[in-house]
Amino acid sequence: MDSDCVDRRQAELVASLREQLAAAGDVAVHETHISRVLLAGADAYKLKKPVNLGFLDFSTLARRQHFAEEEVRLNRRLAPELYLGVVPITGTAQAPVLGGDGPVLDYAVHMRRFSQAALLTRRRLTPDVADALAERLAAFHADAPAVSAAGEYGAPDQVLAPMRENFSVIRDAVAPDGRLAAQLSRLERWTQRQYDALAQTLDQRRRDGHVRECHGDLHRGNVAVRDGEPLIFDCIEFNPALRWIDTASELAFLLMDLMHVGETAQARRLLNGYLMHSGDYGMLAVLRLYLVYRAMVRAKVTAIGAAQHHHADASQDDVLRGYVHRALACSRQPGVPRVVLLCGLSGCGKTSLAAALAERLPLIHIRSDVERKRLFGLPPMARTQAEPDQGIYAAHASERTYARLLELSRQCVQAGYGVLVDATFLSGERRHPFRALADELGCAFDCLALDAPPSVLRRRVAERYAVGKDASEADLQVLEHQLKSREALTPAERARTLFVDTRAPPELDRLLTLLSAPT
Repeated sequence: MDSDCVDRRQAELVASLREQLAAAGDVAVHETHISRVLLAGADAYKLKKPVNLGFLDFSTLARRQHFAEEEVRLNRRLAPELYLGVVPITGTAQAPVLGGDGPVLDYAVHMRRFSQAALLTRRRLTPDVADALAERLAAFHADAPAVSAAGEYGAPDQVLAPMRENFSVIRDAVAPDGRLAAQLSRLERWTQRQYDALAQTLDQRRRDGHVRECHGDLHRGNVAVRDGEPLIFDCIEFNPALRWIDTASELAFLLMDLMHVGETAQARRLLNGYLMHSGDYGMLAVLRLYLVYRAMVRAKVTAIGAAQHHHADASQDDVLRGYVHRALACSRQPGVPRVVLLCGLSGCGKTSLAAALAERLPLIHIRSDVERKRLFGLPPMARTQAEPDQGIYAAHASERTYARLLELSRQCVQAGYGVLVDATFLSGERRHPFRALADELGCAFDCLALDAPPSVLRRRVAERYAVGKDASEADLQVLEHQLKSREALTPAERARTLFVDTRAPPELDRLLTLLSAPT
């Protein structure tokens, strides 16, 4: 039986199911190029179309069953409450039965329905949800299996192939005019140069376990918000090569998608949150390459859609050009690399100010409280009850912590990003290596010294410790130790330091102007 005939029979089956389910209420059918979805009350039933598009093959009943089961298995990793199971459709095309005995006509993925208003394409990403999404995604990647050394996915040449394919498909689909053709050529050359420079890094990331069985299609349309929590769904089940990818490529898709609709601050917050939870600051070296790739994937899909409809209207042309412009923007260095120290005692507001600055500027926020615990295999919220100068706060542990902050600062600047280093920096011995690093790398150096009266610091520290929802373990005993042991800045340091009184909210615009200045 030819594929068109099988497709017509499935369409008839879906029409019969719709009529049957309509007895209990309104039913809608949503159709894409690869599926038919029945929306009935609190339930959704998705049937895979009997198509073979090369990159996916649902042409036989056995394959549709297999990929329906794969869809449930894979998506239950992130949305177990949404994916209820695979339901066989039995009976006849005129009187189908969901479940039941007898010969199977087709298979449906049974899902719990949710409001489309919950999608990130319909609402902005709020700070709380961005934080939860960063933590959820980092945990998901940490738990996902990594490709084996002998595995077939994620090798550098397999990373480059789809990047190059994007350009050829776009050119074949839309016959770009002179300006678009020049932009495509420019991006193609940039991609090749970046790949040549990063091939060894890409291979090392694979060997280090960063190529994992990911979601594969992580954009705003596949993230919803339910009860204030992010719900990630609809991962790629039909082509393993599209989900066995570098975690940097996964994150880049969502970051690019957010930036494309003007949610750059949210994208920066998501990136910084993910890096803090994952510790994978090494991904910054390859992030721009993947941001450009993901923008060009969107451009390619738009071009294919225009070709399938045998025309490109003005709106489609605008969308295509918009993604090409996004790719060009992503190919540029994100800003002037600089090293910024945020110094001050516990309770002075370093972390809050760093978070606000990192949303407004392309700066990576690294925090001593988080990195110290990571060095000792502890989660950020762990409570060690260590005394000052004991346990993970002993002198040798602090040496390791500041060495780690220095190493991460180097990684960030060498990847083209500025860095905000959030630590007490109680002594010149702690501060000087960061100024030397900036001099070595030829980038800007800034020092923000935050302070408030001791009475204000004591109140803030006591309140924060009582709530227990921050990575800092500092209590009043720690603060008193800091007050006694801190070293004043030298005259030379004071000449290049901006002092910030945090009794009132800092003047953010003034700080942004300072931190946006060229070297």
